[in-house]
Amino acid sequence: MKQVSAKVINNEQILKELERRHARNILHSSIIWLRCPDIAREAQPGQFVMVRCGEECILPRPFSIHQVNDDCIALFFGVWDDGKGTGWLSQRHIGDTIYLLGPLGNCFSIHSTSHNLLLVAGGIGIAPLRFLADQSLKQGYSVTLLLGASGASKPSGAPNPSQLYPEDLLPPQIEIHTITSSPDGQKDMVLDLLPKYVDWADQIFACGPMPMYRDMANEYYQLLKHKAVQVSLEVRMGCGRGICYACTIKTKQGLKQVCKDGPVFALDNILWDELALDWEKTI
Repeated sequence: MKQVSAKVINNEQILKELERRHARNILHSSIIWLRCPDIAREAQPGQFVMVRCGEECILPRPFSIHQVNDDCIALFFGVWDDGKGTGWLSQRHIGDTIYLLGPLGNCFSIHSTSHNLLLVAGGIGIAPLRFLADQSLKQGYSVTLLLGASGASKPSGAPNPSQLYPEDLLPPQIEIHTITSSPDGQKDMVLDLLPKYVDWADQIFACGPMPMYRDMANEYYQLLKHKAVQVSLEVRMGCGRGICYACTIKTKQGLKQVCKDGPVFALDNILWDELALDWEKTI
């Protein structure tokens, strides 16, 4: 873990605005590239950094490490409506200096007996999974990605095609399966793809909104109960180092801190119903 100053190499908007009926709107989504050799050298898939986002933000903000390329890292993030931290980060220019702390947290763990890896990304959840995909492909694993989009402001809540992460930005070796709104307007979700690919997978890695995790733990329990499933949690954090206890959650092994004990957890280790209720109070 290091506190470093990073130079902005590129900052590009890749997804459009998303209006949502029951949650904060997303003004757009961007990828920012930062030159920070010390973090790039140590980072592992699943870890994150804390970013100091200007003088208006008292506390730093957590961002998953999206990619690593030589001495640079990339962060993929949604810019929230009235979000001071993400708004500030989206306005940085090439050559600007940003202060980071990282890499932080634990990482995804691939079992020695695994060969086929299934990645499940809901909306902005592609953020940490892209780094995992890159590393896994380099190590010779077979990778399939189930890619969903954030729900739009339609009554159906159906995923919006304009919110799909661009396939041309993903490694060509990945087998990609996407899902958006169905022709009849039904609420198709990325988890609807699970039954077709779960038997193929030796391990499953997921990142997405809290309702997606709750569905995986409850509605899809019978399908996933014999699979090793790891998920990356996104919760409110204050320090990123296990000092403030703001990110404490309940697990079967007791209270855990997402920043220190996570953000990667086994799906079946978290008490999802209680965590989901707390999450719903914040949206």
